[in-house]
Amino acid sequence: MLDVLLDAVLDSLKTLPFLFGAFLLMEAAEKHYGKHMDTILKKSKWGGPLAGSILGCIPQCGFSVIASNLYAGGLITLGTLLSVYLSTSDEAIILLLADSSRGNDILKLMVTKVIIGIIAGYLVDLIFFKQRQGRNMDQICSDCHCEEETSILKPALHHTVHLFVWLLALTLILNVVMEVAGADRISAWLLGDTVFQPVLAALIGLIPNCAASVILTQLYLSGAISFASVVAGLCTGAGAGLLVLFKMNKDRKENLKVLGLLYVIAVIAGIVLELFA
Repeated sequence: MLDVLLDAVLDSLKTLPFLFGAFLLMEAAEKHYGKHMDTILKKSKWGGPLAGSILGCIPQCGFSVIASNLYAGGLITLGTLLSVYLSTSDEAIILLLADSSRGNDILKLMVTKVIIGIIAGYLVDLIFFKQRQGRNMDQICSDCHCEEETSILKPALHHTVHLFVWLLALTLILNVVMEVAGADRISAWLLGDTVFQPVLAALIGLIPNCAASVILTQLYLSGAISFASVVAGLCTGAGAGLLVLFKMNKDRKENLKVLGLLYVIAVIAGIVLELFA
């Protein structure tokens, strides 16, 4: 058990410099270019799902929050909102980047999720599109991820420590479970070797915390879940975006519709990938 603990600590420590560097770059990009992303979405009109999917795949934690606020204000369509949620991968990209052997997985994951976001976004807009009544943008902006930080070091350090703690804890738990049960048994628990594994993975992705993307990525890296399942789970993993949506948009039925559509689309995408990819 001591070896399991030591392995978890060493594996997590190896990623620490990379995590800080990656978050530093993300904070710099968000500080200098993040303010333009909401403008792009607002002005994209019928190009919204395309713009949302491409911008959403950029690994920065605040973009799903921006999209939720814009949707609550009636400034983007339901399809555009879902395209952002579906293409967002939160910390998964950062964790995959920390493993030099996973370059192909990163590109494959990002391209797959962007394609899912584009297709689903346009289909949803064709079926459910209607003009929504906007709200006062001053109210909406109060919950935006737009803190006026004079330095990018503090938020980058905060995100690094936060993710490192989650990574260490979940790696330790996963290592213990792997040691006791084995990868094959864990895969069986998660409905491995069946088309139903994406159903469970998509439920895990709905956890409104970075823990969901960390869990899913670690399970994928350990071989416990398939690529199709990690895609399904990360498609529902909209981070804090769903929490902001439920807070800012007062129409609870509409919020539940968004949640339901997100889950159904993620499951369908995962099952299709499981069957044909």
